[in-house]
Amino acid sequence: MPIFAYKALASNGTVTTGELDATDRPEALRVLDKKGLQPVNLKEIAAASAKKSNGSAKAKADDKESSKVNVKEDVIPEGPIKLKRQEVVLFTEELSDMLSAGLQLEPALKSMENRQELGNLKAVSYKIRQIVRDGVNFSVALKKVSPSFGPLYCSLAAAGEASGALDDILKRQAHYLKTLAELQARLILAMIYPAFLILAGIGVSIIFITVLIPQLTALIETSGGKIPLGAAILIGASSFIKKWWIVMILTTITALLYFKFWKDNEANKPAWDRIKLRIPLIGPVITSRFYVQFLETMANLVGNGLPLLRALELSRDATQNRGLRGELDKVIAQVGDGRSFSKALVRNGAFPPLLIDMISVGEQTGRIDHSLRRAAERYDKELDKSLQRIMALVMPVVLIVMASLIGTMAYLMITAIFHTISNMQR
Repeated sequence: MPIFAYKALASNGTVTTGELDATDRPEALRVLDKKGLQPVNLKEIAAASAKKSNGSAKAKADDKESSKVNVKEDVIPEGPIKLKRQEVVLFTEELSDMLSAGLQLEPALKSMENRQELGNLKAVSYKIRQIVRDGVNFSVALKKVSPSFGPLYCSLAAAGEASGALDDILKRQAHYLKTLAELQARLILAMIYPAFLILAGIGVSIIFITVLIPQLTALIETSGGKIPLGAAILIGASSFIKKWWIVMILTTITALLYFKFWKDNEANKPAWDRIKLRIPLIGPVITSRFYVQFLETMANLVGNGLPLLRALELSRDATQNRGLRGELDKVIAQVGDGRSFSKALVRNGAFPPLLIDMISVGEQTGRIDHSLRRAAERYDKELDKSLQRIMALVMPVVLIVMASLIGTMAYLMITAIFHTISNMQR
């Protein structure tokens, strides 16, 4: 077993040195962690044979230490750990608060690992800390430990590491996740009443098709009258649905599955991302969200001293929509050729004039990070207005559609009944 020499910081602030036996470097780090020591320097110096004379007491102590480590590792689940949205938000908030308070990344993760509340957060913090201690970037550790963080989260974490503003990036990401959760909760709450209306409309439509329309047909046939055009259309639609409803359901399911496979195919994702940008109401929300995220990320990166070209590359990597990412690729190519940021945006033609003007002012004053942050705040307000507009339109649209459907069917039914009664009186 190799021997490692270490220099570490004890909990009381003193610096201690020594040697320990471990199978590899990660295990040596875990042993130091068990002893409450924060490593400053750790290197392998010799094989275990050089330390055999230390006696069996130290070997027993090391075995005991290793067994404790193994007990802890047995508690940690193997493989990726899935987190709930609330757990991701809590992890992000706590880590950003500790980083903002001046703690380094590893001690902050250690503090989260020692939290009293049991759950997946302890396991995630432990596994991330072990990977980070081996020299792996925090963003890469996030990808390895849990798929719940997602590509956007990991890309923003990478941008924060590169700029030294990881705490700011995480704080903004926590705000974004909470805003998204609140939006989903508001959407679910707003859709409860329309959902009841839709179910009621479906129930009424089924009654019309299965009960009322057959009775109406029999009544018209016995009276010998001519079926009105509206009633004939309704009766024909009812007969068609009753005959082919299974085929219609299977066709709908097949079409939905085909669409899902098509949009999930890597070759079709760029086209689908471009289509999403052109969907009414949804497209402007996606675009506004991109502007907010892009401008905030750029402001943090440039404000922490990163070159503009590198900041643009990291911001592009944090953009999920491939259509928008392609536009950023064009901007990056032009900035790399020596054009200014604002002129590259003008030449691209896909960015709004207001955004370009604010960035141009920042370039002229030498405070581009400040201008980027102001632009992000402006588009954040626009995004909030767009979301409120969509929420306000959901209820009226559902009410109008359901009222039109039920009203049309009721009107046709009543017209046919009156027409039949007038024929019987002649």
